[in-house]
Amino acid sequence: MCIYKRMFESENKILTREGVIHFLELYETRSLPFAPEFSEFIIGPLMDALSESSLYSRSPGQLIGSGSPLGLKLQKFLVTYVSLLPEEIKSSFLLKFIQKMTSRHWCAIPILFLSKALANVPRCKALGIEGLLALRDVLQCTMITHQILLRGAAQCYLLQTAMNLVDVEKVTLSDVSTFLMSLRQEESLGRGTSLWTELCDWLRVNESCFGRASACNPTGLPETPSLNAYVKNLVQEYITSPAGEREDCFMPDWFEAKLVAMMVLLAIDVEGMKTQYSEKRRTQNVLRIFLDPLLDSLLKLGTNAYMPVLRADRCLQLLLKLLHTCMLTGSGARDDEVLTLLQSFAMSATESVSDFILRRLTMNELSSVSDLDRCHLYLMVLTELINIHLKVGWKRGNPIWRVISPLKNASIRHLQDTDSGQEPTLAGQIQRVVSMAALAMVCEAVDQKPELQLDSLEPGPTERFLASLPLNHMLQKPHPEEHSSFSEDSAASQGWGKVVAQYIHDQWVCLSFLLRKYHTHIPSSEGDVPDPVLPAVQMPARTLQSALGALTVLPSDQVLPVFHCMKVLVPKLLTSSESLCVESIDMAWKIISALSNTQLIFWSNLKAFVQFVFDTKVLTIAAKIKGQAYFKIKEIMYKMIEMSAIKTGVFNTLISYCCKSWIVSASDVSQVSLSSAKNYTELILEGCVFGTVFRRDQRLTQDVQTYIENLGHDCAANTVIENTKREDHYVRICAVKFLCLLHGSNMSHKLFMEDLAIKLLDKDESVSKSRTRYYVNSQQHRLKNRVWQTLLVLFPSFDQNFLNRIIDKIFQAGFINNQASIKYFIEWIIILILHKFPQFLLKFWDCFSYGEENLKTSICTFLSVLSHLDIITQNIPEKKPVLKQALVTVLQWCFSHNFSIRLYALAALKKVWSMCKALRVEELEALTSVIESSLNQVENMPGTGNAKKNWQRIQEHFFFARFHPVRDYCLETIFYNLPRLSGLVEEEWIAIGKFTRFTDIPSDAGFQWYLSPTHLCELKPGDWAQQDVGSHLGEADSQSEWTDVQKKIIPWKNNAPDLDLELVFQDRVAKLGKSISRLIVVASLIDKPTNLGGLCRTCEVFGASALVLGSLQCVRDKQFQGLSVSAEQWLPLVEVKPPQLIDFLQQKKTEGYTVIGVEQTAKSVDLTQYSFPERSLLLLGNEREGIPANLIQQLDVCVEIPQQGIIRSLNVHVSGALLIWEYTRQQLLRHGGAES
Repeated sequence: MCIYKRMFESENKILTREGVIHFLELYETRSLPFAPEFSEFIIGPLMDALSESSLYSRSPGQLIGSGSPLGLKLQKFLVTYVSLLPEEIKSSFLLKFIQKMTSRHWCAIPILFLSKALANVPRCKALGIEGLLALRDVLQCTMITHQILLRGAAQCYLLQTAMNLVDVEKVTLSDVSTFLMSLRQEESLGRGTSLWTELCDWLRVNESCFGRASACNPTGLPETPSLNAYVKNLVQEYITSPAGEREDCFMPDWFEAKLVAMMVLLAIDVEGMKTQYSEKRRTQNVLRIFLDPLLDSLLKLGTNAYMPVLRADRCLQLLLKLLHTCMLTGSGARDDEVLTLLQSFAMSATESVSDFILRRLTMNELSSVSDLDRCHLYLMVLTELINIHLKVGWKRGNPIWRVISPLKNASIRHLQDTDSGQEPTLAGQIQRVVSMAALAMVCEAVDQKPELQLDSLEPGPTERFLASLPLNHMLQKPHPEEHSSFSEDSAASQGWGKVVAQYIHDQWVCLSFLLRKYHTHIPSSEGDVPDPVLPAVQMPARTLQSALGALTVLPSDQVLPVFHCMKVLVPKLLTSSESLCVESIDMAWKIISALSNTQLIFWSNLKAFVQFVFDTKVLTIAAKIKGQAYFKIKEIMYKMIEMSAIKTGVFNTLISYCCKSWIVSASDVSQVSLSSAKNYTELILEGCVFGTVFRRDQRLTQDVQTYIENLGHDCAANTVIENTKREDHYVRICAVKFLCLLHGSNMSHKLFMEDLAIKLLDKDESVSKSRTRYYVNSQQHRLKNRVWQTLLVLFPSFDQNFLNRIIDKIFQAGFINNQASIKYFIEWIIILILHKFPQFLLKFWDCFSYGEENLKTSICTFLSVLSHLDIITQNIPEKKPVLKQALVTVLQWCFSHNFSIRLYALAALKKVWSMCKALRVEELEALTSVIESSLNQVENMPGTGNAKKNWQRIQEHFFFARFHPVRDYCLETIFYNLPRLSGLVEEEWIAIGKFTRFTDIPSDAGFQWYLSPTHLCELKPGDWAQQDVGSHLGEADSQSEWTDVQKKIIPWKNNAPDLDLELVFQDRVAKLGKSISRLIVVASLIDKPTNLGGLCRTCEVFGASALVLGSLQCVRDKQFQGLSVSAEQWLPLVEVKPPQLIDFLQQKKTEGYTVIGVEQTAKSVDLTQYSFPERSLLLLGNEREGIPANLIQQLDVCVEIPQQGIIRSLNVHVSGALLIWEYTRQQLLRHGGAES
C-alpha cells in the first residue's frame, strides 16, 4: 500500500496513472481477502488520485469517443470489490464512497466515471436515507459548475445508483420525491426517456415496499406506501393554502409545483405500465383523481373573488409545470394520451382562468414590486393557453379570443392615464409596468401566430399609441406611501432599476412588432414623411438613436428586442445614415463581447446579433457602398473567428446563418445575394480552414462528450439536451455543404467559387512561406490540409480557362516540402486535372526538367502522379506519344542517387511499362529486355534489407494499390478516408455521418456523391508515407511520423506518452542498482542496423542514459538484435527522426546539455584533451556523409579521435564506443576523487 500511495501522490501523472491501473487490476485475476485497511485505502488515497482528470485519457490507438480505459477498469473493480464485501460492511463502504464525492472539489470527468461505476454495482439493499442524502449532495453541490452534457450524464448514473442501491424499506416516498427534485429535468430526467421509463418501473415494482414515516413529513402528509394515495394527498395538500396567509405575501416558490407535477406524471405513467395504456378511460379516471382538486380551484378562479391569492398562484404554477413537464423533449408517441388529457383539462378551465388573469392584470390588483412575478406567471399561463387552443384549432369566440382584446384595450388605457401633475404612486407605476408587459405578450403572440390577427390590431389607434410612446422613458420612482410597510418600501427601493428595465424591454418588444408589421412604411430618410402617423416607424433615424440609448441602460439579458428592431432599421438607414448604423453595430458588438463568459444569455444574444449585423440586406448595401459599415462588418467577422478559438461555437453561429441566408436568396430568380456574397468570400475561406489545436484538457473533455453522445438513447442526457453542434468540425461541414450546393453552370456561383479557389491557393502559399519546416499534425499542417481538401471539393466547377490561371500555382505547390497527407491531395488534384484536361500534360512534363539538385525529393510528387497514368490517359485517343514521353521521363529518374526517388521512379516505371505492353508500342520493343530485367531484379531482390521492405511497402500502399482517383472522388474520401490513411491526427477525420446530421444546410441532389463506392474505408493505415527532406535519406526505414515530436519507449511500459526522461533514469537506478550517467547518444543519422545494434549494446554496458534512434522499427531487425543481444530491453530508447533533430538538440540545450559532435572539422578538439561535462549529448554522423552542415551549426563542440594510420575514418560504431568509454572513464575518476 505504501508503494501504491507513493505512486498515487507522484507529480508525474504517467506514474500515477500506471499505479492506479495496476491497483484496479488487482481483482481481475485474483480474489484478495477483505481487510478494513483496504477499504480505507480505496476511499482515501485511491479516490484522491482518481480526482485527476488527465488519468481518464484514451490509450494510444483508441478512437475518439471509445471511452476511457481507466474508467472501464474502475467500473470492473468497483463491481467486483463490492460484490465480495460482507453484507455488514458493504453499506458503510458505499456510503463513505459517495460521501467522499462531496468532500472535495471534483472535475466533471472523474465524477462522471465514478457515477458510472456506482451505477453498475449490482442491485443490493445497501443505502438508507443517509445514502440518499449523500447522493443529493453530489447532485446539488459537487456538479453545479460542470459542463452541461457531462453533468446530465452523471445525473442519469446517480439516479440509477439510487435505484440499484437504496433499500426502499428504509426510505419514504417523500424522501424519494425530494431526491428526484435534485435532478434537472431539462438535463436528465425528461419524460419519455429510457431513464424515466426505468424510474417508473422501479416505482411500480417497489410501490408497496416503501417505508412509512412515524410522524407526518414536513409538508404535513401522513405517509402511505401506495404511490397513488401519496400523490393524491400531495396534490390535495399543495392546493390547500397555509393558514394565516396575507394578501400581500410574496409569490410562492416554484419548487413545490415542480415536485407535485413530476410525481403526478410519474404516477400516471406507472399506472399506464400496469394497464399498458390499453384502457384510456382508466388513465383518464386516475388523472382526474389526482387533479380534481386542481381543476375545482381553477374553475372557481373567475367567479370566486375571495379565493386566497396564494392558492390561485399555486394552482396556476402547478398547471404550468404539468404542461411543461409533460411536453419535455423525449416524449414518445405513447405520451400523447396523457398530454391530450392534460390539455383538455386546461381547456375546460380556460374561461375561468382567463377571466381571473384579465381581472388581475387590469383592475389595479397588482400594486407592489413583488407582484411583478405574479404578472409574469399570469402572462406565461395565458401564452400556454393560447398555444393549446391554436393546436386544437383556433375559433372565433373562444374564451381566449374574448380576453385578448379587452386586455389590450385596458392596458392602453392605463398607459394613457396621467397622474394629473401629482406625485406618482407605487401602485400606479406598477400598473403601468404590468400593462406594458401585457401589450408585449399580445404583440409577441400575434407576431408568432398569424391566426391571432384581430380586427382591432389593424392599423389604428393602438398602433398610433404604441408608435408615439416616448422611447426609453424612465418611470419615476414613487415616494413611499404612508400606509405601506417598511419591507415593501425597502423592496421597491432596491428593485426599481429592474422594474424600469422591464418596462423599457417590453416597450421595445411592442416596437419590434410594429416595425416588422409595417416595415413597408419605413422611409429611407426622415425627410420623406413630414407628418408621420406612426412616429417610431416613420422616423427611423430617431428610433435607431433611441435604440442606442436603450442598449446603454438595459441589462444584457434584456437587449434582444432592441437587436430585433435594429435588424429592421439598419438596412433602411445604411445608405443615408451610415455613421449611425456603424455606431449601432459597434455598440451591439461591445455588448456581445462582454458577455462571452455568461452562458445563459450569451448564445441567444449572439444569434440575434448575427441576424442583425450579417443580414443579407445589410451585407449587400454595405458591399455596394464600400464605406465604414463594410469594413466594420469585416472587422467584427474576424473578431468573432478569433473569439471562437476561446469560446467554441461562435463561428458556427455566424457561418451557419450566412450560408442559410445566401442559399435562400440564391434560389430566387435574382442572384443579387450571391453576387454580394462574393464580397465576403473571406467568411467561407476562413470557414473551410477553421479549426484550432486544443489543449490536452480540452481534447479530453471533447473526447468524453463524444463518448457520451455515442451512447445514444441509452443515456437520457442525449435525448433531453439539444445537440447544439458547436464543435469546430461543423464550421467546415457548413462551408463545404454550402459549396456543394453551388453549380458551375451558374455564372454567379462560378465566380464565387473561382475567387475562393484563388484565395485558398494564396493562403497555402503564405503558410508555406511563413514556415518552410513544420511538423506533422501541427497547426500549419492542418491548415494546409484543409486548403487542399476544399480545392478538391471545388474542382468540378473549374473549367479550362480558370485552370490556365491557377495551374502553375498547383504545380508549384508540388515542389514544396509537404507532409504526406498534403502531398496526396496535391497529387490527386493534379491527376484529376490531367484526366479532365489532357492538354495540361505539356506543363506537367516541364515539372521534371528543373534539375535534380533543385527538385530534391519533391520530384516524388510528380512520379506518384505517373503511377496513375492509366487514369490520366483515359480520355486520350492516341496514348502512345504520352506513354513514350512518360517512359523517357521515368527512366532518367531511375538512376537518381537518392534512394526514395529511385523507389518512386521504379513504381511509376512498373505502371508505365505495363501500359506499354498492353498497347504493344512497337517503338519501345528494343527496351523490353532492359526494363523487364530491371523490374525483375527489383521484384526478386535478395535478402531482407530495408530496400526490399520499402519496395514491398510502396507497392502495397493504398495510394498506389487501392486508391482510384476518379471512383474515389467523394466527400468521404476527402474528409475521412484519406486523412485517416495518411496519418493525420484523429481530430482531423470528419465522418460522413456528421455531414448528414448537420441539417442547417440541406444536402444537394447528388447526395450519393458524399459516400465512397470503394473499400477504402476498410483499409488500415500503412507504414509507408511520402517524405520531403533535403538531407540524406539513404536507404533508411522511412516510417511515417505518427507523433508530433517524439515517441519514447521505456522497458516496463511502451505506451506512455510525454514521459520525463529524468524519471526513466531514476527508475532504472532503482531497478538495476547501477549508477546511471547523464550521457545521451544520438544515432538518428545512422542507417545500418548492425551499427545501431552495436551502439545499443555499448550504451547499455557503460550506463548511458538514453539512445536516440531515427526509427524505433529498427529494433525488430534481426541484424540489430544479433549485435544488441537484448540490450534494447534495458536501455531507454527515444525516437527522433532526422528532420526533428534541430529542435531536439535545441530543447536539450535548454535543459543544460552540451551538444558534442564526433566529426573532423577545422576547429575539432582532440579527444585526449577534451573534458566531458556531466550532461553531455553525443551526436554521431552518418556512415557515408557524416554530420550534415546544418547540424554542425548546432554543435557546441566537435571532438575527433587522434589517428596514426593512412585511413582517415573509423566505423561509426567504433567511434561512438571510444567516446562513450572516454566519457565514462572521466566520470568514474571524478566520482572516485569526490568520494576519497
